Amino acid sequence: MILHKGEVLFRQGETGPLYLLKSGLLKIIRVHENGAQTLVNIIVPGEMIPHHSLLSPKPYYGMAAALVTCEVETLSPEDWYRSLDEDPGLCRSVALKLQDKLRMMQQRIDQLTETEPAVRLRKLQAWFNAYIAPARLTDVLTQEEIGQLIGLRRETINRLLRAQDKAETDSSNDAAGPKNS
Repeated sequence: MILHKGEVLFRQGETGPLYLLKSGLLKIIRVHENGAQTLVNIIVPGEMIPHHSLLSPKPYYGMAAALVTCEVETLSPEDWYRSLDEDPGLCRSVALKLQDKLRMMQQRIDQLTETEPAVRLRKLQAWFNAYIAPARLTDVLTQEEIGQLIGLRRETINRLLRAQDKAETDSSNDAAGPKNS
């Protein structure tokens, strides 16, 4: 199935199939009782979700929405769990998928533990660039969502992005050379 930017794959608390993201990016948003939303995860191509249901079914932890156009394959829970029982090699495959996700989360923790906010932002931008180039991070996430991912306030993200834009402008002006009066 194809999902376009902003379309919802599943909602928090629902139960249903597993999914394999073939292309694109999904965001997982946790909706709190007061209606506030927190971006908790980014799903990249090759991931099966929900992660917490790869070995046994549970309701969806959050809402999954497309950040960009996505191709998603639906996996029948009955077929999936039966195949786990019948094919021990598939359990190893699941373990490897979860290991990959754990390593990705370790990268995210590294981003969060940087002491300099500008470095946190640059690391997140570099990570996203691998999936969305030539688009920019702000083309797919709001400043609020960027802040949630790296533990900074939206106002700080705004200031850092403006400083980056200014540095890029100054750099391109310097590269253009002196102007004749």
